[in-house]
Amino acid sequence: MSELPDTCDYDVVVIGGGINGAGIARDAVGRGLSVLLCEKDDLAQHTSSASTKLIHGGLRYLEHYDFMLVRHALQEREVLLRAAPHIIWPLRFILPHHRSLRPRWLIRLGLFLYDHIGGRKLLPKSHSVDLTQHVSGEPLKNEFTHGFEYSDCWVQDARLVVLNAMDAAERGCDVRVRTEVTDLVRHEGSWSISLRDNNTDEKSTVTARVVVNASGPWVEKTLDLDEEHDTRYATRLVKGSHVVVPKIFDHPYTYIFQNADNRIIFAVPYEQDYTLLGTTDMEVGDEPGTVEIDAEEIKYICDAASEYFNDRVKPADVVWSYSGVRPLYDDASANASKVTRDYKLDFDIRKGAPVLSVYGGKITTYRKLADDAMGMLSEHLSVSRSDWTFDAPLPGGDMPNADFDAYVSEIEAQYHWLEKSVMYDYVRNYGTRVIQLLQHCTKVEDLGKYFGGGLYQVEVDYLIQNEWAQTSQDILWRRSKKGLRLSAAEVDGLDQYVTQRLTLPVAAQAAIQR
Repeated sequence: MSELPDTCDYDVVVIGGGINGAGIARDAVGRGLSVLLCEKDDLAQHTSSASTKLIHGGLRYLEHYDFMLVRHALQEREVLLRAAPHIIWPLRFILPHHRSLRPRWLIRLGLFLYDHIGGRKLLPKSHSVDLTQHVSGEPLKNEFTHGFEYSDCWVQDARLVVLNAMDAAERGCDVRVRTEVTDLVRHEGSWSISLRDNNTDEKSTVTARVVVNASGPWVEKTLDLDEEHDTRYATRLVKGSHVVVPKIFDHPYTYIFQNADNRIIFAVPYEQDYTLLGTTDMEVGDEPGTVEIDAEEIKYICDAASEYFNDRVKPADVVWSYSGVRPLYDDASANASKVTRDYKLDFDIRKGAPVLSVYGGKITTYRKLADDAMGMLSEHLSVSRSDWTFDAPLPGGDMPNADFDAYVSEIEAQYHWLEKSVMYDYVRNYGTRVIQLLQHCTKVEDLGKYFGGGLYQVEVDYLIQNEWAQTSQDILWRRSKKGLRLSAAEVDGLDQYVTQRLTLPVAAQAAIQR
């Protein structure tokens, strides 16, 4: 092993503020390492906020024989549910049987494996459903008479990223958003990393013993910054798009629909008043930061949902859409939908200056990915290989027995003056950190300016002070989804407030929180 210098600014510099980068930074700093996490835009601005919002094993991956991926994902499902019961919660899924597609015995076999290969403990098992009697059958066409019910989980994906970054920062990680890596220079036993603050254009250089390249769709471009890099893996950039429409059904079940093209789409209850539909799989070029949904994708999703629902879903129904690029590990599959969702870690240790690059991965397995990454780095950095994040709650997740409902009741009694729907929203987003959010509030007036859509000044200030929010988009579409409910005029008002708030001197900003 190469002798490591004692003069580096950081042990580890992590490039990329998506779920993998934030997860690795958290794991690394929790093992006693000095860590810098830098993200060129906002945390979770790209792939990690554009998922289907599910913590799941990936039932369809069984057909592709990805048994190990499904096993690991199912194991992580319950670990994450315990760690963050405020932003992750159980869902029951309904899979209607489509007679012209897979036979019932095959689906039953798949669900049997799904129930057992992951060591399920917290979530109920699967069973058959008579859709002519079950509430989930009401919005479906009459031809769908039988189906299956099974468990997976929902996640507020962008908040999961932010909570990992918060935990990392509270343990000593230097988290810098809107900070881009512009150059990487490999020395004997260390790295020089050039940075640019994208707000001020200020440039700086830091040194590190190890670089972790978790830049998602940009993983290969980041490697290109190192003139000596040796790429052994490649990515397939696959766009996934989703649409949100007014609520199609009133029950709490989520649907998984099989399509004739061997793909699936989900129909998920979303933000009380909406239904989330998706996703697509379309290969894209090399500009992953600018992708948008196109008319063909909208039509595909609407047509796929309309195959099952009584009431046709039309492109005109769409109230919001989003797209993201999945940086999948290139396993040479001919069909984008069949490319593995598992990850590969490339560990290049030339000159005793390691760079670990992350290819692919799922939001569900991010914690295991981070632990595997630290296993690769542990010998070089002389740190413990202990899987400390296995039973460590994320910020706000430290509820007694991970019992969300009991905690909501406790907090509602404590803040009896606050409307229950607002209180529920706060606990659902911030968990036990709601105490910090409302620490100076004893009446509704203390919540400050009302921006619309359930958004008060106290929440905006909290997000700016504690969660790196710098724009209205950060607040409305990543820290929350309140953008669905604000008018254009209300967004303008929020823009003005955030701009004024961020131009205040540091001392004045801190005083607002006090």
